[in-house]
Amino acid sequence: MNTNSNSFATLGSRFFVSSTLITCLTALTWADSIGFLGGLPGWWLLPVLILLAVGGVNEFIVLYMKRGIRLRGGILRVGVVAIFLAVAMGTQAMVSDTGDAAPVAALSWAALAAAVAIGSLFIQEVVLARNDDQDLDRLAASIFILTYLGLPMAFMVGLRLVDIANLGPEQTDPKYLGIIPLLSLITVVKAGDVFAYLIGSALGRIPLMPKISPGKTWEGAIASLAGSLFTAWLLLRSSLFFKNGLPVQPLGGWLAFGICVGLSGMAGDLAESLIKRELKTKDSGRSLGGLGGALDLIDSLLFAAPVAWFLWVNASG
Repeated sequence: MNTNSNSFATLGSRFFVSSTLITCLTALTWADSIGFLGGLPGWWLLPVLILLAVGGVNEFIVLYMKRGIRLRGGILRVGVVAIFLAVAMGTQAMVSDTGDAAPVAALSWAALAAAVAIGSLFIQEVVLARNDDQDLDRLAASIFILTYLGLPMAFMVGLRLVDIANLGPEQTDPKYLGIIPLLSLITVVKAGDVFAYLIGSALGRIPLMPKISPGKTWEGAIASLAGSLFTAWLLLRSSLFFKNGLPVQPLGGWLAFGICVGLSGMAGDLAESLIKRELKTKDSGRSLGGLGGALDLIDSLLFAAPVAWFLWVNASG
């Protein structure tokens, strides 16, 4: 009886938190897509990314504390946020004579910010060295967190800044795509997560990776890929937004996008399961109720973002 009650409570918490997040994200996406109150592309969504980044760093600090490694969070938090903010803020400094920012050039700002952040972490350990034999452990953990969170989030920002104008000489109007590249990443990955949870919970029998995550099943994985493929077709190939479909498609079309981004999302989910197993915890945190913590929410997006970015940057008509 208690087990059933806990299951219903968890499901109810997941539904409430998910509904709230979807409502808020939809409103911010609309505001960002139309440049509400004069906002530049991405600026309405950046506060969400900052909250998730800081929340993720805080959760890592707590998790590593359980292993006896005390991380210094100041530079780490600033460094993670700086990596993806650099893409948004640095793009205008790298526009070409035609006014178009090359997607690859924009991401070089993230590399610069990452290099500065890593150097700052080294300097911090030198200046604040302790006699606890943990300097290298702290440094290794901090650099891991910096790259695990910061760089994929930079690709998310890069996706928001991709437009038709910089996808090839034959494309000239930057207004066609807008927020769709970023939206395609979120919807395709999260549709896979939802399908995996629903089908895996109801019908899952064959373990997928029992040593990494006993709860994940092959049935859930197949459902996840099916959900990602359907969402990719709905968003990228149907006439949901445009009468004749999108004017350009990511590399390989909706099918390749659904498969590659969907599988990458699953890989990201399994990667976080590995991290949680090594750090001996079930959920990264409880800040999002039944959904767990910030890391549980974004784990699949972190691996899928660079893949989605690559496919969109190489889009074709």
